[in-house]
Amino acid sequence: MQQIADILEGTVNGDPAIEVDKLSKIEEGSNGSLSFLSNPKYTSFIYSTKASAVIVNDSFIPEQEVRCTLIKVPDSYKAFSKLLEYYQAAKLNKNGIEQPSFINESATYAADLYLGAFSYLSSNVKIGKNVKIFSNVHIAENVSIGDDCVIYSGTNIMSDTIIGNHVVINAGCVIGADGFGFSPNRDGSYSKIPQIGNVVIEDYVDIGALTTIDRATLGSTIIRKGVKLDNQIQVAHNVEIGENTVIASQTGIAGSSKIGKNCRIGGQVGVAGHLVIGDNVGIQAQSGIGKNISSNSNIQGSPAFDYGEWNRSYVNFKNLPKLEKRVSDLEKNKA
Repeated sequence: MQQIADILEGTVNGDPAIEVDKLSKIEEGSNGSLSFLSNPKYTSFIYSTKASAVIVNDSFIPEQEVRCTLIKVPDSYKAFSKLLEYYQAAKLNKNGIEQPSFINESATYAADLYLGAFSYLSSNVKIGKNVKIFSNVHIAENVSIGDDCVIYSGTNIMSDTIIGNHVVINAGCVIGADGFGFSPNRDGSYSKIPQIGNVVIEDYVDIGALTTIDRATLGSTIIRKGVKLDNQIQVAHNVEIGENTVIASQTGIAGSSKIGKNCRIGGQVGVAGHLVIGDNVGIQAQSGIGKNISSNSNIQGSPAFDYGEWNRSYVNFKNLPKLEKRVSDLEKNKA
């Protein structure tokens, strides 16, 4: 416990020799677990928790007996977040190449690569330093991956994809599959348009599980530096997403649309193709975007429009039955 307190620059109240081997919520604590208390509404749990140790603020003064060991720090929430980072780093402390796996003789990688079992590195793959690739990952030909990246199980990274540094790709993603491009024929059938571009993912991008990013028809589909994508998002061919934009789950972005930097897009948003969304745009959940959006807008609805106007309109919408009755009563009185 003293070792953890030293990492967090805190002090121990209780047994400094106590050992913990897991983390828990304070209300779900058990023997051998470490928890934290920051929100006052959970204070009652510190007197009943079965956690072996709890991180608390320096200002915490117990009102009754506390059975667990306390680690006192200036900010318990930040301290616990720091501890989670250490915990995550320990989980990722893997190295070596597990078998069975396949590495093409033309692939290049740093000596500290971790490659999980049943993974596949194709021809001319280039992988930087301190990269962790978990089991059942397929990396196709001519893919480039920078330093300090983590690619979780079941991900497919298709040919010619370029990935920067400090990128995290969660389980089950498909990066660089063919875009949805078909040309109609006179007989009503469709012919596939070859998709010969690629995907470029810049530094510090996080991609949630089961998200798909399609390769460009020509050129590149581009995910700029610092973008955060939630689970189950569809990014179509030739889309560009600007720096530090965050997008919530189940959003779909159609082909060739450009999204600016520092945008905040809620879940289940639909963006039509060939649109331009400016910088610093906020889009509320389940909105449908069918036209260009200027920078610094905050919108909602389907079709989406100004968020404030949407709220005012919704009030009127909810009152429509009352308004209809008033009109009906007026017509009766008039008659």
